[in-house]
Amino acid sequence: MMPPDSQIQFDKNGNLKHFLTINGLPRSTLVSMLDMAESFINFGQREIKKVPLLRGKTLVNLFFEPSTRTRTTFEIAGKRLSADVINLSSTRMSTSKGETILDTVRTLEAMHTDLFVVRDSASGAPHLIASHLPDHIKVINAGDGRHAHPT
Repeated sequence: MMPPDSQIQFDKNGNLKHFLTINGLPRSTLVSMLDMAESFINFGQREIKKVPLLRGKTLVNLFFEPSTRTRTTFEIAGKRLSADVINLSSTRMSTSKGETILDTVRTLEAMHTDLFVVRDSASGAPHLIASHLPDHIKVINAGDGRHAHPT
């Protein structure tokens, strides 16, 4: 039986679908991710700092708690990968008026979002969101309480 994180993070073929935690990730997946990251190290020094990897994709940064460094890092990364990036913080969302996180996500899903980067003080929020999305929409955990943090 797979651990609960694995059931959400991986598709039926064993491919990484969401990046919610490093817990339970096979060594080969981690090495592959680090190898890919290494190939981007010198991008900031190039004259043109973009690659078309996410061209035509919409990335929404959903930040339910304040974060300057993490949000900016994901925003820059998304733009350098050529995604259309939308930044939303809790003060700009209807969650401040009582809408649930899932209501917000469903509204954004209807607008053809391809990827959510989620930061919330509540442990498990990115997992909750990932478990309610169709297979073609991905989630990256940008920090959820004491559970996980991108550093």
